[in-house]
Amino acid sequence: MKEKLKIDIVSDVVCPWCAIGFKRLEKAIEELGIKDQVEIEWQPFELNPGMPPEGQDLTEHITEKYGSTIEQQQESRETMTDIGEELGFKFDYFEGMRMANTFDAHVLLEYAKDFDKQTELKLRLMNSFFSERKDVSKRDVLKQALLDVGLNADEALAKLDSEAARYEVRNKQGEWKNLGVNSVPTIVFNMKSAVTGAQPVATFKQILGELISE
Repeated sequence: MKEKLKIDIVSDVVCPWCAIGFKRLEKAIEELGIKDQVEIEWQPFELNPGMPPEGQDLTEHITEKYGSTIEQQQESRETMTDIGEELGFKFDYFEGMRMANTFDAHVLLEYAKDFDKQTELKLRLMNSFFSERKDVSKRDVLKQALLDVGLNADEALAKLDSEAARYEVRNKQGEWKNLGVNSVPTIVFNMKSAVTGAQPVATFKQILGELISE
């Protein structure tokens, strides 16, 4: 039996282009009919590792980090909302929206991997943040996301107090940074080649087609 194509997606749950990139990749996989020939694993990356527990006003955060004007941010959000709509993903930007700390979310995504629920949980968390106006650093929000995808919430949440589980995520983040990953999404194929950013569906289809036929 032919080995599956391993796709590592380095991303954050509060990264809009990661949501778009994945939905485009997913569409490419569906259109090529190769779902059973690929294996996806999500890898941790924090856009804002120093984000305080209470988060930060999103507009203020983007202005500070990238120097974008309010107008530029508005335009960017409208673009992302339109693209999301085409792909069946809802971006609901609102006044007073806050950027959240995502470290705990990454710990739970590592837990979900053992149960083959990583992609489900990742999308659930992205939807919580972008579509449902929820703070993905809050334990009650994380608990609901775990329950929604059928995971043992108490067992999973116990991982948040485990030094070993937290160390594993920090370690993985460091490994990907050492490999040169400094922007997300970064999508890695069989640990041999990679693309960054939310590539068009056609680009993903071309890459996947070539790799599958090898």
